[in-house]
Amino acid sequence: MRILGIDFGDRSIGLAVSDTLHITAQAIGCYRIQSKEDNKKYFQELVSKYEIGEIVIGLPLRMDGSPGTRVEKTKKFARWLEMTLNLPIVFWDERLTTQEALKMLRGQKINYRKKKILKDQISASLILSSYLENKKTKHNDTQGN
Repeated sequence: MRILGIDFGDRSIGLAVSDTLHITAQAIGCYRIQSKEDNKKYFQELVSKYEIGEIVIGLPLRMDGSPGTRVEKTKKFARWLEMTLNLPIVFWDERLTTQEALKMLRGQKINYRKKKILKDQISASLILSSYLENKKTKHNDTQGN
């Protein structure tokens, strides 16, 4: 089973998936939010296509760790996704992922629209990569390594 990483936004959702060994994260696209029924169909097909067993959603915390203005919207989306897909949802601190993604894109000759799409995908990949690294570290700590 793979893990799906999500960078949730007002209009679009950046997406990334892990490999089956949960070592790497690959950006797979950006989904433009539509109707509830279209969203449901899209995410059900995505879960089936990539054999997703868990979902990690970036939680937009402020720099001091307190909930940002988007936290409640993100949690509402997560509750809907959990009920729709019947999969476990994990929230992961996404502080600075957008800035890191933009830094990675700096200097690239890409138009604004394409840069925004890539930024969301890269952010999702960074969220998922951080989560995978943390899981690996915790696993190694419990194994005595």
